[in-house]
Amino acid sequence: MQKTVKSTEFYVALIILLLCMAIQVKSGQFFTGNNLVDVVRAFLVPAMFCIGEMFIIITGGVDVSFPAIASLSMFVVCSQLEDVASNPLVFFGVAMFIGLMVGILNGVIIARFKFPALIVTLGTSSICFGIMQGVFKSREYPLCAPLKELGEMKLFSATNPVSGLTSNMPIGFILMILLIFLGWFILNRTMLGRGIYAIGGDVKAAQRAGFNVFGILLFIYAFSGCMAGLIGILRSTMLLAVHPNNLEGMEMTVIAACVLGGVRMTGGKGSVLGAMLGMALLTIVDNSLILLGISTVWQKVFTGAIIIIGTAASAIQAKRNERKLAIKMSEGGNWYGYNQTCNK
Repeated sequence: MQKTVKSTEFYVALIILLLCMAIQVKSGQFFTGNNLVDVVRAFLVPAMFCIGEMFIIITGGVDVSFPAIASLSMFVVCSQLEDVASNPLVFFGVAMFIGLMVGILNGVIIARFKFPALIVTLGTSSICFGIMQGVFKSREYPLCAPLKELGEMKLFSATNPVSGLTSNMPIGFILMILLIFLGWFILNRTMLGRGIYAIGGDVKAAQRAGFNVFGILLFIYAFSGCMAGLIGILRSTMLLAVHPNNLEGMEMTVIAACVLGGVRMTGGKGSVLGAMLGMALLTIVDNSLILLGISTVWQKVFTGAIIIIGTAASAIQAKRNERKLAIKMSEGGNWYGYNQTCNK
């Protein structure tokens, strides 16, 4: 219990609860069915990006190329296959393959040649956007019939009894749940997950422990790229159109959500729950300020302030833990206490 209360996830969840209550008291509209569906719709895509990004940050890296990979996969597949394929699974499969190839390229360069992940993925991002604009002449594009039919499908609808507004829950919600479960399972129930934490803690120690560092790094960048391809197509079905620049800039939001949720930028620590809570907090702020009577002009100011405060809180907590570790070591404490704190 004491460990739970001290965790970052607990404080983020508490802030979300207080924020939701404040919005409800002020507007009386937050807990209406259609507003909750709208919040989940806005949460869906960045939350799915968070899983792949979280894996990479836990290993001590960072990936800023996934919005570009998703955009490239989305535009190439939707513009080139509309007269060739009629099964939506073909669109998803080809997009995931394109994302996988770019992710493998990132992984090989970073894991084999040990180049900085930020620089490599910045370069990949620029190449993807460049190919999309230069080779394929990207522009807003109408969604092909098979994907449009998929996008018009819904799990259920919710109508606001006061305003009469109706919101639909997309079937992509199921994909999000599956991906979140997959991320949790890999991190908490597999040797691969232990390897991800071990690499973030100390690469050389992970190698000495027998983990295949190259293989693990290659996997997480390939996984991130593959999922980006899938999410790109999913995004187009939710918008019922192909917007090649719609995802541009989302990398900062996703990274900020991971850090807010307690994923340490230097690696070795983080959880799926924390990343999801961080993303939920940013999504609620983004979508609910108008319910508080605050102009959307101030939206980015509030979001930026939350990111700075949350990041500072995480940094302060990390320094506090380091001081406790130093005190333990000076008093003859063992290293096992450190490892347990670091890896969860």
